[in-house]
Amino acid sequence: MRRHISLPLSLVIAMAVGPSNLLAKKHKDESSNATGTAVLWLDPGDIPSHNLYYGPGGKGGMPQPPVKFVEEDTAGVSPKFDVRDQAGKKWRAKLGEEAQPETVATRLLWSVGYITNENYSFPHLKVEDMPAHLHRGQNFVGKEGDVSQVRLQRHAGEGKKVGNWSWGKNPFKGTREFNGLRIMMALISNWDLKDENNAIYEDGNKPGTKLYEVSDLGTSFGMSGKSYTDSLSKNNLPAYRRSKFISKVTNDYVDFNFPTHPPFFYIFDLPLFISKLRMHWVGKHVPRADAKWVGSLLAQLSPEQIRDAFRAAGYSPEQVEAYANAVEARIAQLTKL
Repeated sequence: MRRHISLPLSLVIAMAVGPSNLLAKKHKDESSNATGTAVLWLDPGDIPSHNLYYGPGGKGGMPQPPVKFVEEDTAGVSPKFDVRDQAGKKWRAKLGEEAQPETVATRLLWSVGYITNENYSFPHLKVEDMPAHLHRGQNFVGKEGDVSQVRLQRHAGEGKKVGNWSWGKNPFKGTREFNGLRIMMALISNWDLKDENNAIYEDGNKPGTKLYEVSDLGTSFGMSGKSYTDSLSKNNLPAYRRSKFISKVTNDYVDFNFPTHPPFFYIFDLPLFISKLRMHWVGKHVPRADAKWVGSLLAQLSPEQIRDAFRAAGYSPEQVEAYANAVEARIAQLTKL
């Protein structure tokens, strides 16, 4: 271990960034267009008519209380467990710092045509049959199963999850829609771009069709990359407002200040450090025309729609206004390209 850590920092960065830069330069040539069986994006239709308070599931898709505890999920960083509502639908409950930003991020992605989960945020939710103790997140559980700061999420339809997909290798590389998704990640500052955060689902209504989505958006609306603490890295209004959005514009391409490299302290966790550096290309060398296209879609959202997305996540009126202003400023930068 000591020999690995003692490598010159420049060599470590070259090892991590080199292949990613090459990938960014080559992605257009290596890509293939999405087939009819792989779907990343659908025409959003009349964007101004979308209800961003209830999101992709609509008011009718909300969980039907009471909900009952099913089992705890100990994977990942955030506390999670499954519940089943009165209608028999199974939902994944996520607690803590990622619950609010994920609710907003899902609504913004859905509003411009990307495949997303259905989710709803609750400042308090009564959960029946809660165990006496959770392995994680017990501090969010009050008396008689009262759970605070919780997001319930499920995949729409009856399709099953059939795998994960990679930013570096997928059927959409080089397409406007894929580049648009890269831009959306920068817009919301969702920097945790692990493959396991991307899911492929069967389309229950169209056999043979696969739906590609970013299924975990919890690291949104904070800094543009992993920081020293989770409280800085995600769901942090001052950090999001301070973060630079676009770092460079040429006649043909745009570079986003995203995802930023982790603090060099993480060099002592070399696998993590390198994994983050390898994703640096996602926000770089994005076709300017594609960035402007996404901006033209987002610009169709009204100020009220954007604020509804943040209201749905339970932010205070002051936070709603501040976050919405920051998002609108980023959209304006895209439309001016």
